[in-house]
Amino acid sequence: QVQLVESGGGLVQAGGSLRLSCAASRSIFSINTMRWYRQAPGKQREFVASIFSDGNTGYADSVKGRFTISRDNVQNILYLQMNSLKYEDTAVYYCYALVIPRNEYWGQGTQVIISS
Repeated sequence: QVQLVESGGGLVQAGGSLRLSCAASRSIFSINTMRWYRQAPGKQREFVASIFSDGNTGYADSVKGRFTISRDNVQNILYLQMNSLKYEDTAVYYCYALVIPRNEYWGQGTQVIISS
């Protein structure tokens, strides 16, 4: 099992930056897939970014070029650097881990509010 705890959310003006963190309760070195998702009010949860154990990354089109996902396998932390934030980035952001073969874990979420 792994517990995930997000932090770093808050209120920021459009055009600003935030860095989200997701601390894991155990080593993430062997966790193949880690992702960030978000859920805006009244909308379904959506994929934001992913990072694999080999370092490869993937992004939703809506955040490509603005957000950067990274992982620190020593500190066991997943990051999401968010730049050029827009009002539509307002959402609760969730950390996700997929442990082989098919065990999925979610954090409790951290709120991000962008003021226009």
